[in-house]
Amino acid sequence: MTNIHLIGGEKGGVGKSLVARLLAQYMIDNHIPFIGFDSDRSHGALLRFYSGYASPVLIDSYESLDAIVEAASENPERRVLVDLAAQTQERLTQWMDDSQLLEVAPELGLHIRYWHVMDAGKDSVDLLKRLLDRHGNRLNYVLVLNEIRGDDFRILDKSGEKERAIAMGATVIHLKRLSEVAMIKIDASSVSFWAVANKSEADTSGLGLLERQRVKVWLRNAFSEVAKPGM
Repeated sequence: MTNIHLIGGEKGGVGKSLVARLLAQYMIDNHIPFIGFDSDRSHGALLRFYSGYASPVLIDSYESLDAIVEAASENPERRVLVDLAAQTQERLTQWMDDSQLLEVAPELGLHIRYWHVMDAGKDSVDLLKRLLDRHGNRLNYVLVLNEIRGDDFRILDKSGEKERAIAMGATVIHLKRLSEVAMIKIDASSVSFWAVANKSEADTSGLGLLERQRVKVWLRNAFSEVAKPGM
């Protein structure tokens, strides 16, 4: 089956594009062929950092969204990675419902996984509840607890939504926080995580020796987490 990975979370600033970049780099480093689609028109991370692997997709165009499924069907050996911009969930859901995509996915040989990227705030928990209410166990979920803004996820723990998702087969992973200064330097240089960690000729981030070492440690830990659900 072809794996389609939808990277969402609906809320802006929770790290959806960061997760998309991590998955792209993980697949490259592990020689896993993939095709990327980027729905962020203003500052798409896949198009910016992994332009050789990604194409734009218009979330409000059924024809454009259909291209995701066409690419998956025509290239069954490749994973499909879709970076969803903030506030695109409703339009994506409408497209899936009108096409009955989740119902016919097994017939088409598609395995669809939704990576719900969360920070520690209540908004992310509310959005998770809405996601589970809407799709139930028709989707395969990964809850990505991104510690970019803190590691206290008590609101999620008390909500019961994490346990509900796990009961539906969800995997829960944690992404540790990387130094804000290091991340700013990486983003400003517009190069891949690999280029920074390995100090390739393409790296213009200006990270120091120990900064680069911390990126390597962070990247190794992040790869260990994203590998848990299976690619």
